[in-house]
Amino acid sequence: MALVFDHLHTDTIAAIATAMSEAGIGIIRISGPEAAAIGSRLYRTPNRQKTDISLWRPGTIRFGYIVETDRDGKEKLIDEVMLSFMKAPHSYTTEDTVEINTHGGMFLMNRTLELVLAAGARLAEPGEFTKRAFLGGRIDLARAEAVMDLISSENEFARKTSAAQMEGAVSSKIRELREKILYEIAFIESALDDPENYTLEGYTDKLMDTCISLEMEMNDLLSHAEEGRILKEGIRTAIIGRPNVGKSSLLNHLAGEERAIVTEIEGTTRDTLSETVRVGGVLLHLTDTAGIRETEDKVERIGVHRAEKALENADLILFLIDSSRELSQEDAQIAEKIIMRLQEGTKCILLVNKTDLSSEIKEEEVKSLFISRGCECPPLLFCSLQTGEGMKELGEYIAKLFHTGEIAEKNEIFLSNVRHKNAVREALESICLVKESIMNGMSEDFFSIDLMNAYRVLGTILGEAVEDDLVEEIFSKFCLGK
Repeated sequence: MALVFDHLHTDTIAAIATAMSEAGIGIIRISGPEAAAIGSRLYRTPNRQKTDISLWRPGTIRFGYIVETDRDGKEKLIDEVMLSFMKAPHSYTTEDTVEINTHGGMFLMNRTLELVLAAGARLAEPGEFTKRAFLGGRIDLARAEAVMDLISSENEFARKTSAAQMEGAVSSKIRELREKILYEIAFIESALDDPENYTLEGYTDKLMDTCISLEMEMNDLLSHAEEGRILKEGIRTAIIGRPNVGKSSLLNHLAGEERAIVTEIEGTTRDTLSETVRVGGVLLHLTDTAGIRETEDKVERIGVHRAEKALENADLILFLIDSSRELSQEDAQIAEKIIMRLQEGTKCILLVNKTDLSSEIKEEEVKSLFISRGCECPPLLFCSLQTGEGMKELGEYIAKLFHTGEIAEKNEIFLSNVRHKNAVREALESICLVKESIMNGMSEDFFSIDLMNAYRVLGTILGEAVEDDLVEEIFSKFCLGK
């Protein structure tokens, strides 16, 4: 059950719940104690009669008209509509809710909303309908956040993960962890208060086993979280190489349009250029970078610095090498920078470009850039951006590197929310402190302190231990009408 705040809402809110564009229908949502009364003031039956919507059978929808009444009591037709009524607590917000289905169109929807506001509602804040669902106890905070994730999902994996979280996949797992922790807290407190009936003899061994189990489960959640982030948000991809190896051509090829300027002149790209494309079944957030080399040009040096920053932040590095030119010291220096990133877990694909021209380097020479420095050579792909050779294989390489097919098919729980990951990470730290206290022979009081902190922190994911200002911050990120 979500945390129900003391300050329950007594006002009635309204907003346009559909996109502001020309469409077949538009929906104005009204929620609160006066929803039915406001709807009754504006709605007329097919024979233009007034009706008390609060007397309707809940969960029904009826055809009729929305009218505007002037100062003389004359009514003017605004639109023919379908109007639905949901009775508290059986609605999305747990409050009385009226939804007016008008014809689509920005002017018409805004005009209808103006009448609703004039009739006694106030304009809803972003996310306020979902916030009321949370405050009313219909959903917990994790499920509320999944609503916005579902709306903003950009691929099937993101949709699937968000839908699972809306159904309570994350919430159920977090509750399961909290129940295990709460049991240990309760046992310790009971044993300390009533030693005659509860003994702590041999308990530390049992608690250590529980902590190890909790640690494994939390680590599992965190490891899957990074996999989920990549599939949900996309792969941060840096296109790296010395000048004029084909970096901008690769960006243009993957984007399907001329996004970057391509010339034979070295140093054409002096700043980073970003584009999002779909390759290998996932989103790539591509960053085309300036050629990395030593230069006296002040502007180009800034571009090189930004290229190095893009390399540091990347999940995937596409390292381009020009096969029509011999390997240079610049290629070696770039390889050294990439090796440092590989040691941090970043992925890399070596693209030996311009195979349509006569080759000046051999495969062994390219591999030696890494092997000679004690590093396994990343996957190597010979390609030609001029002819398109190797581009189909690039998608297959990426899918294999990130196990996208395997991850998408897993029935794992993915923490796609940064707030949730931070909370689990903090709870894990507390569990590790409990283990440390056990190994150091500390008293049971110390166990309770860290167990309670883990329990509390996990509760923030569900909204069962959360401050008002955090709730406000979370729901302010929602779209209007939701």
